[in-house]
Amino acid sequence: MQLAHPQLLWLFLVFVPMIVWYVMRQRDAHPSLSISSTSPFASMPRSWKQYLRHFMFVLRLGAIGCLIIVLARPQMKDKWSTSSTEGTDIVLSLDISGSMYARDFEPSRVDAAKAVAARFIQGRESDNIGLVIFAGESLTGMPMTVDRAQLLGYLEGIQIGMLEDGTAIGDGIATSLNRLKEGKAKSKSIILLTDGSNNTGVVAPLSAAEVAKEMGVKIYTIGIGTNGMAPYPVQNRFGRIEYQPQKVEIDEATLKAIAANTGGKYFRATDNRALEQVFSEIDALEKTQMDVKVFSHTEDNYMLWAWLAFGLFALEMLLRYLFLRPIP
Repeated sequence: MQLAHPQLLWLFLVFVPMIVWYVMRQRDAHPSLSISSTSPFASMPRSWKQYLRHFMFVLRLGAIGCLIIVLARPQMKDKWSTSSTEGTDIVLSLDISGSMYARDFEPSRVDAAKAVAARFIQGRESDNIGLVIFAGESLTGMPMTVDRAQLLGYLEGIQIGMLEDGTAIGDGIATSLNRLKEGKAKSKSIILLTDGSNNTGVVAPLSAAEVAKEMGVKIYTIGIGTNGMAPYPVQNRFGRIEYQPQKVEIDEATLKAIAANTGGKYFRATDNRALEQVFSEIDALEKTQMDVKVFSHTEDNYMLWAWLAFGLFALEMLLRYLFLRPIP
């Protein structure tokens, strides 16, 4: 048990002037009569009401004391508890090149990927998750964190055009590996989502995969794009974006090699539903048993004192107006 505002206990000092006032009031409360001797009254018993009259003052002090404790807000103590749960370190590496605007997904590839990734993040409550975006270059969007609000907030704000256009898959993997160095879980993995083939960057995809293998990091690769033709964004001579059908070209051979070399798996997502199934399968695969510390929230525990204050006050009123009513 602890108090949220222990300094309010100083209010108990109000008892001092109250007790002094009560004693002085009792001394001057009744008139006196001078007589030669009180011996005839010495054998007379004292009424129980005489003692009960002082007991009412004690009840009032008790009610006030309980109210002071209520104001100080007694709370249950916080505590740490250790529990076993499933968790891992994961980096989501998302391609935001211009081709991710393609409309073979609803409303577009990048928006579909963001929506499914958001649901994936919400379902991984015990994981450290980081976000990396890449196009012609790579960038750490969010370092490893368990703060779901920050992860989802950044994911929602991702837009195509934040980076120079292109597809640097190797750089995306390399940046993701740098983020995983910060994690402490035994199981580490990268979920890399792209719709093209590596055409720029300073790190070759298979070289980055070799480093991941040495670090014990699994890479799950996702090729996003329908089979055959898809409406791609193209800028016309007036600077406006138009959508023209183009052949979908994903370097599946490289993506499969990256996954195989690191112990991961390659997935092909050809529509929104298939993309959701891919993330569901990854969610089932990447779970590792681990011990985590859980912090219990504080809870106010003042109702007992509030009811006690009410009871003491009610008892005083009951005695005052039923048994000790003054004679007019």
